[in-house]
Amino acid sequence: MADDFTPQDSPLSRAYSDGNHTVNIDIYEDGDGGWLLEIVDEHNNTTVWEDAFETDEDALQEALDALKEEGVGAFIGPAESSGGWEAP
Repeated sequence: MADDFTPQDSPLSRAYSDGNHTVNIDIYEDGDGGWLLEIVDEHNNTTVWEDAFETDEDALQEALDALKEEGVGAFIGPAESSGGWEAP
């Protein structure tokens, strides 16, 4: 039953730091035998890969390759705005 599925996190999920920034590499089951990959920044913005990976090791390698190639800064989004007044 799909309604009873609770995704399990991979033990390969981890924090990744470079310079002054840290992101979390989250890898978890998709319920169909694959693994999903998500990178979460310090402001809780996420980058999610659309396709599942065959193994959690494949997902981790993709994340590490992307972070090294593009740099952590490419995965850091803006801090959430309070919605209040901002100085011009």
